[in-house]
Amino acid sequence: MSKKNPEYDFKWCPGCGDFGVKRSIEMAIKQRTIETELPVENNVIVAGIGCSGNLVHLLDGPQPFGIHGIHGRTLPISLGIKSANPDLNVLVVAGDGDFLSIGGEHIAPQAQRNLNVTCVIMDNGVYGLTKGQSSPTTEYGEITSSTPYGKIEAALNPLHLYLSMGVSFVASAFSSDVRGLAQLIQEGMDYKGFSIVHVQSPCTTYNDTFDVLKGNAKKGIEPQTYAIDDSHDPENLEAAFDLVQKPVPLGVVYKAAKAVALDERFEQVTANVKGTNAEQLIKSLAI
Repeated sequence: MSKKNPEYDFKWCPGCGDFGVKRSIEMAIKQRTIETELPVENNVIVAGIGCSGNLVHLLDGPQPFGIHGIHGRTLPISLGIKSANPDLNVLVVAGDGDFLSIGGEHIAPQAQRNLNVTCVIMDNGVYGLTKGQSSPTTEYGEITSSTPYGKIEAALNPLHLYLSMGVSFVASAFSSDVRGLAQLIQEGMDYKGFSIVHVQSPCTTYNDTFDVLKGNAKKGIEPQTYAIDDSHDPENLEAAFDLVQKPVPLGVVYKAAKAVALDERFEQVTANVKGTNAEQLIKSLAI
């Protein structure tokens, strides 16, 4: 608990990367409310099950609506929200275990629909909430509580997966760069279409990869993260695929230039639909 939020205790381990993600989301939403002049309640945060689920609770006072859903089903819930009220800004928060395992089956359909939501995915390479079992992004051979003799599956490359499935906006970030992450989240929210900001968010208890990601000169560890060069064209899909073969690029990986969001597609489809009154409907059903 804190002075800013005395009613809720964020049950994260000290040093958890998700604290940085929480702050970045708050900054991005605050900036959005200023620029759009819309109330903070115009935003809805949809969380699955995992450490990331705490993010439905932000600051006290006026804050986004929050829905703590079920494991892996953040995207279907978001589709329902946007279908009911397309004017709402929907932000999905999920972890690698939630979004990329049981939730993985929902990514491609929403990418093909180009659902107009922003997903912030916190990747710590384990199931942190349930004591450190291996997740889709855990490295091959890693010993965890569920793989005591080493993981037998290769680690998933989330960025490559998103591009392969047709996600319109793909960005990669590191939780320790709070301002940079906030900017990417805001850019994702401004984008009209399906956007994913994939965040490396180390778990200090079960899979502390901070030094590996950030680098540690004293230990002789070179950083895996690197800033995407200014020469990279985010609208070039082929260049984006080349980029994600390297460990952890930071910045906008891909941004489709001519993607049409689901909101607009629905309007186009229904524009020429002629309405049917009750009497006509009854007659059409009569035998």
